Amino acid sequence: MADYDDLPYVVVERRSGGFGLFLLGALIGAGIALLYAPRSGRETREQIRRGAQRLKEAAEDTVRQVQEAVAESITGLQRQVTEGLAQAREAFEEGLEAARRSRAEMERRRREEEADGPRLAHQRAPDA
Repeated sequence: MADYDDLPYVVVERRSGGFGLFLLGALIGAGIALLYAPRSGRETREQIRRGAQRLKEAAEDTVRQVQEAVAESITGLQRQVTEGLAQAREAFEEGLEAARRSRAEMERRRREEEADGPRLAHQRAPDA
C-alpha cells in the first residue's frame, strides 16, 4: 500500500453545467467563427442573425423541456401525497374501528363479571 502513496492521482468532479455552459460555448464558437470567416460584413451579419435565431430556439426548447419535466415531477409528487394521505386515513379508520371493537369487548366482559360476581361469591361462601 505504501508503494502507491507517492504516485500522483487525479480527482474527477462531475457537475452538470446546464444551460449556462451551453450558452457560453455557443458564444465562444460564434466569436471564433467570426474571426476566421472570410465573408463580407453583410454576410457576417446575416450569419450572426441566423446563429442568434438558432441559439434562441435552442434556449426556448430547453426551457420548454425543463418546464415539462418540472410539471411532471409536481404531478407525480401530488399523486404520491394524495395516495399517502388516503392510506393514512384508511389506516386511521381501521385503528379506530379496532379500538371500538376492543372497548366493546372489554365492556361486555366487565358486565358479565359484574353479573356473575354475586353468583360466584355465593358459590364460594362456605355453608355454615
